[in-house]
Amino acid sequence: MSDRTAAVVEHDPTDLFGLTGALCAVPSVSGHESALAGAVETRLRARAGGLALDRVANNVVARTEMGRPRRIVLGGHLDTVPVNGNAEPRFEGDVLHGLGSADMKGGLAALLALAELAARCDATHDLTFVWYEGEEVADEHNGLRHLFDVAPDLLGGDMAILLEPTGGWVEAGCQGTLNTRATVFGERAHTARPWMGRNAIHAMGDLVTRVAEFESETVIVDGLEYREAVQAVRIEGGVANNVVPDECRLTVNRRFAPGRSIDDAAHEMRALLAGADDIEILSASPAAPPSLDDPLVAEFVGTLDLAVRPKLGWTDVARFAARGVPALNYGPGDPALAHTAAERVTRGDVEGCFNVLAHF
Repeated sequence: MSDRTAAVVEHDPTDLFGLTGALCAVPSVSGHESALAGAVETRLRARAGGLALDRVANNVVARTEMGRPRRIVLGGHLDTVPVNGNAEPRFEGDVLHGLGSADMKGGLAALLALAELAARCDATHDLTFVWYEGEEVADEHNGLRHLFDVAPDLLGGDMAILLEPTGGWVEAGCQGTLNTRATVFGERAHTARPWMGRNAIHAMGDLVTRVAEFESETVIVDGLEYREAVQAVRIEGGVANNVVPDECRLTVNRRFAPGRSIDDAAHEMRALLAGADDIEILSASPAAPPSLDDPLVAEFVGTLDLAVRPKLGWTDVARFAARGVPALNYGPGDPALAHTAAERVTRGDVEGCFNVLAHF
């Protein structure tokens, strides 16, 4: 065990903010979560021995087994995006700077403290805690997806809370996302004699303009305004500087509100990109409803008088919602700072999140 992972295991459990810094000091860029998963597992075995503990790949699941009528699942991802000049955590008073501080090692620290508390107290609900890998990369690497495939019973519950950074807000539900690729074919020719061919990049121009001018809706669901979006995110084409291109590919990302299905979004994109020679749906993830009328969600929000806003983006709450489990995002850190060189989190955010969840 390295000094950094040992620091996580041995850190004072009453110093939640310091624990956040110790977690930040263990590198866990996507694909390299093993050391941090090991530190979490070792700490839980040492400090939360009363919990049922499972390790599946680089995913760690800890559960109470008190026979309560309802179970709450709380989760957070171990991985971070790549380093951006912020690899080393740095404290400035009550502010912690560094990669993963907001997204989402403050949330992971709160999860550890909650699990250790649950192991020694008489909790209102049964609790499941999940630390998982691969959230910041392609869906095929996502640890929650893997757990739902191979061990779904570990994730069963009546409500799920993901400790994504929300700045102390409850971010309800999430948008769905769909990626579509439109391809236009042309005919190669020498650029000195372009009239002998057909330029596929030029032909794509009308579709690019159509996407750029598309006016997305704002959809109100449970009183929350989900602002939709359509963006061209990639364009590819060309053979050589003296060849008229015979193929051009445009990738478009669509963000859609809860209440719309993947089929609805796909149909809309096919209509928007009509005229392309080929239209392919590359990937899609469903939206999640806010579920504010669910009794447990209403209890969490109402009893603690928490502020609520829509989640503009996709998160793993959609995996739970797809299985009939109401889910929400609530965690420490400013989401606007996630994935930036200026990423940071405050002591107040981390301790405030822990206190709210511990009270619930």
